[in-house]
Amino acid sequence: MELATLIRQGAKRFHDRPILLCDQQVQTYGDCYERACRLAQALRGLGLKPGDRVATLVDNSPEALELIFGVALGGFVRASLYTHNTGEVNADLLVAIGASALIVQHRHHQAIAPYAERIPGLTHVLVCDGPADGTALGYDDVLDAAVPEDLRLDIPSDWPQTIRFSAGTTGRPKAVYHDVAGWTAVGAYTAKALPAFTPDDRYLAAGPLSHASLMPMPAFVSTGGSLALMRGFDAGAYLSQIAELQCTFSFGVPTMIHAAVTHPALATTDVSSLRCVAYGGSPITPETLRLARASFGDVLVQIYGQSEGAPLTVLTPEDHVAENGKWRGSAGRALAGTEVLIVDADGRELPPGEVGEIAARTPTAFAGVWGDEQATRDRFLPDGAVLTRDMGYLDEDGYLFLTGRKEDLIISGGYNIWPTELELVLAAHPGVAEAAVVGIPHDRWGETPLALIVPTPGAVLSGPELVDWTREKLGPVKKVGAVIFGDELPRSAMGKVLRTRVRELHDENPSGTWFSDPSNSQGTGMRTR
Repeated sequence: MELATLIRQGAKRFHDRPILLCDQQVQTYGDCYERACRLAQALRGLGLKPGDRVATLVDNSPEALELIFGVALGGFVRASLYTHNTGEVNADLLVAIGASALIVQHRHHQAIAPYAERIPGLTHVLVCDGPADGTALGYDDVLDAAVPEDLRLDIPSDWPQTIRFSAGTTGRPKAVYHDVAGWTAVGAYTAKALPAFTPDDRYLAAGPLSHASLMPMPAFVSTGGSLALMRGFDAGAYLSQIAELQCTFSFGVPTMIHAAVTHPALATTDVSSLRCVAYGGSPITPETLRLARASFGDVLVQIYGQSEGAPLTVLTPEDHVAENGKWRGSAGRALAGTEVLIVDADGRELPPGEVGEIAARTPTAFAGVWGDEQATRDRFLPDGAVLTRDMGYLDEDGYLFLTGRKEDLIISGGYNIWPTELELVLAAHPGVAEAAVVGIPHDRWGETPLALIVPTPGAVLSGPELVDWTREKLGPVKKVGAVIFGDELPRSAMGKVLRTRVRELHDENPSGTWFSDPSNSQGTGMRTR
């Protein structure tokens, strides 16, 4: 059900049950509904009209859910800015969507305040979680002055509801928006990918709700469950919260799982309450999977999707433990009601086994890129299928395997090489904890694959050893051509590898790079730069 109905029915059915736990504070369904109604009324009282954009710039906090529901009850369009952006970037995004109001936490207000005057149409700034500065209004003061009555608006299903800014790892973020029907489908299809929940279930939301961690929320609220919200991820606190609050579900990226299952406190922490640990963003490494199964049991679920459409596929707990490991490294199969296909550059469907762009026919598809009709058209096939810009292939059983982003393709000597394939092979080496692969210039072949390697603790590795490993597994064409070592992979705030930064690391330290001699197909020649 859509957001406004979700909180109305939740308050009616589960009025005194906890909907949110954060910082030792407990908010009930009834309290959340009342404050959401006050927020909708307050924004209307400030002159905002349905359809106006209301931006939020907040970390996880006790106000998190009332913001989401309050904006929906008022018929406004909610846009979540990212607290890891600079003030200038977030100001540009506010201009791009024509925001009328900004709700910002006190700790982030100072960074964006100098740019407020250059944002046309931004008439009101509300500061929460601390005192208001300058001309800004106090969030709690504004809510206290508003009446706790539901506006009961009749919002059409094609009305814009939510704006999510693309990750921006390859350029400026784009304002991807969903209408009411599409955003409702995101919640409903996420519920399909997960086990059925009950009022006794508790979701440990360790990632920011401004990102994918929000997706499971409707499934919990519709059944009377609750969210235990962490302001920021810390592996020790994560384990402690599971034990103390008896959390049954968590959702994050593989790096979060790895941090938890390698934390010293795990050995003395009871995590037996967990019955589902979902993740997305990237495949899980074999070593992290082994440790997670030993620690949590066979409860892992992988969800694949993106801002333009999610979820699209799911890799179930049964797939994770398949005897032959056939589908490990896969993103799973399409959810019921969603069709995933692979297409060539002209949009023609490709057969199983052939690499192309991943497309999807799904009710969770976004409605468009705000203010950019051409960018919207570029992301859809004529029949309405969403083009993901991710590349991959389907096997004969319908399992999806990702090979990389469209722009990450490495063309070496006329051959297409996809980073993900090499990364999975490298991660299978017992001495490799993580790997990231990018293309770097090569005088003869145009490009060659460079691997940034994070060794496992105590491992002694060499560049030639890893080049030989990839040659053995993938052949001389797809082998790694260069290797550098590091303590960690450069990642965005959401845990995605920043490939541009990997290339920069190579440029900054070329003397630490090993190269194989691509002219020798047997790979016996090695040289350093």
